[in-house]
Amino acid sequence: MTRKIETADTLREEIKRLTAAYYHARFGAAVEKEAESPITNVNYAGRVFDEKELVSLVDSSLDFWLTEGRYTREFEKKFKAFLGLEYALPVNSGSSANLLALTALTSGLLGKKRLKKGNEVITVAAGFPTTVNPIIQNGLVPVFVDVEQGNYNILVEQAKRAITTETRAIMLAHTLGNPFCIEKIMKLAQEYDLWVVEDCCDALGSTYKGRKLGTFGHVSTFSFYPAHHITTGEGGMVCTQDPVIAKAVRSFRDWGRDCWCAGGQNGSCGCRYTRQYGELPLGYDHKYVYSHIGYNLKMTDMQAAIGSAQMDKLPAFIERRKENFRAWEKGFKPWEAYFVLPAAEPDSDPAWFAYPVTVKEAAGFSRTEFTDYLNQKGVETRNLFAGNMVKQPAYLHTEKRIVGNLENTDVIMERTFFLGTYPGLTPAKISYVLDCVKAFFAEKKIVKQP
Repeated sequence: MTRKIETADTLREEIKRLTAAYYHARFGAAVEKEAESPITNVNYAGRVFDEKELVSLVDSSLDFWLTEGRYTREFEKKFKAFLGLEYALPVNSGSSANLLALTALTSGLLGKKRLKKGNEVITVAAGFPTTVNPIIQNGLVPVFVDVEQGNYNILVEQAKRAITTETRAIMLAHTLGNPFCIEKIMKLAQEYDLWVVEDCCDALGSTYKGRKLGTFGHVSTFSFYPAHHITTGEGGMVCTQDPVIAKAVRSFRDWGRDCWCAGGQNGSCGCRYTRQYGELPLGYDHKYVYSHIGYNLKMTDMQAAIGSAQMDKLPAFIERRKENFRAWEKGFKPWEAYFVLPAAEPDSDPAWFAYPVTVKEAAGFSRTEFTDYLNQKGVETRNLFAGNMVKQPAYLHTEKRIVGNLENTDVIMERTFFLGTYPGLTPAKISYVLDCVKAFFAEKKIVKQP
C-alpha cells in the first residue's frame, strides 16, 4: 500500500480548513447559544471576529516569522489606504503609538522645530493617562485645560489662552470617538507654529467635514486593544504624511537604529558599509548604527494577521457603532431632565467608541447609585477614564501647569459614565439595558418619564 506524501502546502490548507471548522465549533456555537439565552449581562466592549481572523492568525504562525512579515505589510497597506496617508507604522500598543508620536517630535531630524525638555504641550485633564504620559516621559510640561460638557473635548478658547512662549505642541484625543474641534485647533497651531499630535485611539473611522480623523494633525495614533474599533489583541499604529516624522518614529520604534531596512533585509538602504556616523569608523555596518535613544515597540506578524482581517470588517463595524449610538440616543431622550446627553461636534460624523452620559446635579441620585444598580443587573459601565487627571495619585507631584479651575473636568470626574457601542452589542441587549433604566427610575419613585 502506497502512503500518500503530503506537502507543506497541502498540510497548510488542511490546517486552515480545520481552523475554520474549529471556529464554528468553539465560537460560532457559543454565539448561537448566547442569542437563544435570556439576557443577564451586557458588556461595554468585546472582541468581534469570525473564522477569518483565526485562520489568518494560524496561517501566520505556520510561517514562524515572529516579527514583522508579510501580514504586517498587508495590514499597513490596508490602513494607509483607509486613511489616505503615506505612512502607517505598526506598533505593539496604542500607548506605544502615543509615546512614539510625541517622542518623534524631539528628534534632531526636525532641527530647530524639535521639542526640547521644559517645552510645554497643551492637553486636557479629562482623558486617558497615555495621552499625557509621553509628555512627562520626554521631560516636557503638560498644560491642562478644561473641556466642554456634553462634548467632552477641549475648550478651544481656553487652549488659546494657555499658549506661552514655551508652548510647542498640542496633544489631544478625540474623546470617545467624538472629534475635538480639529479645524480650530489646526488654525491655532498654524498661528503659533505648534505641532499637533492627534490621538485617534477611540476614533478610527470618525470624520470631520467628510475627512477622516487622523489625517489633520502632523502625526496621529490608533489603538487596537480589544475594546477598540478593530483589534489585534494588543497593538497600535502611528500615521503621518511627513517623511521626516515617519523616519523618526521608525527609528525610535526599532531600538533607535538609523537603518530603515525591514527585518530580514540586508542593504536595501543602499548605505550599509559606505558612510561614517558619529565617531564610528568609516563603513561601520549601518544595521548597527543608532541615531536615537530608542525602544523596541514593534508589532508581531501574528498580531498584524488579525488586524488585516479586521480591516475588511471595519466599514461594517463603524456603521454598527453609529446604529448603537442612535439606539442609546433614542432610549435616553425621555430621561434628559436627569442626564446631560452627548453632543457630537458640529460638521462631524463620529464612529462612537461609547455613549457618554453625565448625571445632572439636581437629578436626585448619584452616578454611583445609578451605575451600581446597572452593575447589579449585569450591565457594564465605565467612568470617563481618569476623570480629572491632575487629582490622580501619579500626577499630584509632576511638573505641570493648570489653566483655570477645570470645573467641567471635575463634573466628569464625579458624575460621568459611559455605555458601550461595540458591534457585538445587539438591539436586544440595548433594550434590556433601557428596561433596567426604567426600573431604576420606578424604584426611585420617578414613575413617569418627564
